[in-house]
Amino acid sequence: MFEAHFQTFEDPEGGVALTSRLATFREELVRRQLTGFVIPRADQQQNEYVAPSEERLAWLTGFTGSAGLAIVLAKQAAVFVDGRYTLQAAKQVDTQAWGIVSLVDPPPESWLAGHLRAGDRLGYDPWLHTSAAVERLAKACTKAGAELVPVETNPVDSIWIDRPAPPLGPVTIHGATFAGEPEADKLTRIRTEMTKLGVDALVLSDSHAVAWTFNIRGADVSHTPLPLSYALVPKDGRPTIFVDHRKLSDLSRGHIERNADVREPDALTPALTDLAGSGATIALDSATAADALTRLITSAGGKPARGNDPVALLKAVKNPTEIAGARTAHRRDAVALARFLAWIDREAPKGTLTEIDAVEALETFRRDTGALKDVSFPTIAGTGPNGAIVHYRVSRKSNRRIAPSDLLLIDSGAQYEDGTTDVTRTIAIGDPTDAMRDRFTRVLRGHIAIARAVFPDGTTGAQLDTLARQFLWQAGVDFEHGTGHGVGSYLSVHEGPARISKLGTTQLKRGMILSNEPGYYKRDAFGIRIENLVLVTAIEIPGAEKPMNGFETLTLAPIDRRLIDRSLGADETRWLNDYHVRVRRELRAHLDEATKVWLDAATEPLPLEEVFPPSYETCARMDVDEADNC
Repeated sequence: MFEAHFQTFEDPEGGVALTSRLATFREELVRRQLTGFVIPRADQQQNEYVAPSEERLAWLTGFTGSAGLAIVLAKQAAVFVDGRYTLQAAKQVDTQAWGIVSLVDPPPESWLAGHLRAGDRLGYDPWLHTSAAVERLAKACTKAGAELVPVETNPVDSIWIDRPAPPLGPVTIHGATFAGEPEADKLTRIRTEMTKLGVDALVLSDSHAVAWTFNIRGADVSHTPLPLSYALVPKDGRPTIFVDHRKLSDLSRGHIERNADVREPDALTPALTDLAGSGATIALDSATAADALTRLITSAGGKPARGNDPVALLKAVKNPTEIAGARTAHRRDAVALARFLAWIDREAPKGTLTEIDAVEALETFRRDTGALKDVSFPTIAGTGPNGAIVHYRVSRKSNRRIAPSDLLLIDSGAQYEDGTTDVTRTIAIGDPTDAMRDRFTRVLRGHIAIARAVFPDGTTGAQLDTLARQFLWQAGVDFEHGTGHGVGSYLSVHEGPARISKLGTTQLKRGMILSNEPGYYKRDAFGIRIENLVLVTAIEIPGAEKPMNGFETLTLAPIDRRLIDRSLGADETRWLNDYHVRVRRELRAHLDEATKVWLDAATEPLPLEEVFPPSYETCARMDVDEADNC
């Protein structure tokens, strides 16, 4: 009945099965007269999802998370991961051969400083690291008396005998119906920003920026419609896109050539060399531009100007067409979600469903919309202790039966041409415990605090992040991920530069779409996360002395009322009831009769007397049985 087309459940190679690769890799380092090497989880453009040919970290270590780094020295080797992946890495990596170390606090450079020896030669691939990352590595090497050595060819590739070929996904046109702004207008805005920066040219090293600027999409990586490519935008004259011609049809080539020249990827190096040879100042995105580009421009006599890619902020602020598309996409997605949630409530209590069943069913309901292009990331469906693994990915080996008394955490999203979605719901299977209700309600209160936030222009995500954590902090607990990330328009589900987190320094601007997803994870027991996408909008406040903003919630899916305890406040309850009224109003006409019945029950308003215990005076007038509720 159900099947998944866009995600698989095969167990990746890992553990001791890969240990021999580490020994072979060390032999290759000796052959190259290197005593160590740094292997990031990255491609040339620092994409979140990378082509199979770029999965060097996973191939060598077994770790398949979306962020990480490995360092191999002659006697030691370590895999560095952040808090999202600590549990996952421990299960995938041979811990006898690899240490598992923090990626953030302390950073890998601290580990290097303690393990490098004077005279060591630490290699790195300059196409897989940004210049800032290389500078940090160089500082650690200098401190230890070691040398940091750029390599021309990656030693992992030398021993990866069956490495897949680079991708050749077709480039498609993202038409005005969805994009809302012609390429020429976008280029005019980009050049205005370049003038402010005082540069002669801008390298678009982020394929998302290329896709947005020229209104194209592609199919080179999983879950994000990216055409892997570069672009060079001069202050004057036509831009150039560097993309493999085999990805282009006559139609897509004609679309691009209205505003830019098209050249092969290997033409980027001579083009930059020629431009830099004239002494040009060339802007590079510090977040995605490879260190090789900085080295190339500098050696040719140019001036690399590293900083924030101006396209990133332009892209993050959605235009009216993109905003309308996002609303339509979320409404469509919500119909699929309602059908799925009704199915889970009906079938899961029988005790026969598994996590894979849930993933396959949800993707099928989304495909039934007739508009699904891909899932926006592999669905996270974790029940019981698997729900406590923040970025859990179910496999045939880990697949767990959804048992009565479990919590099921399901985090999923879709790619539609008119918008990208991302939603998480935590579902009670059977009767939840008091501890589950307490933690869920604290997470919900934080979620509502973000949803109801009102803030002045200029506010950053870091200033709002505490709102989501306050009720968890009151119980002495927290969650080890950001509260929210930016979301693209039929692009990356994790889009910069804005985010709601302790590190979110970008100002939140009207038109940005972000996630609102606080959570709680009890190791080996259960996980909780509640996620909606929100749109930054203007808020009118009588007498306000400065422009004020708030959030419009885009996601439309019931929040499990069975997991809410009495600590929910009156204003919070009204917000939830209003949200559920809206969900019912927008979805009901698009559902079958059985799902309508489920939706009506799932969005039934919470009476305030259910949330707040009766007063002492009221209890005194009750009989013995009634007073049990006091």
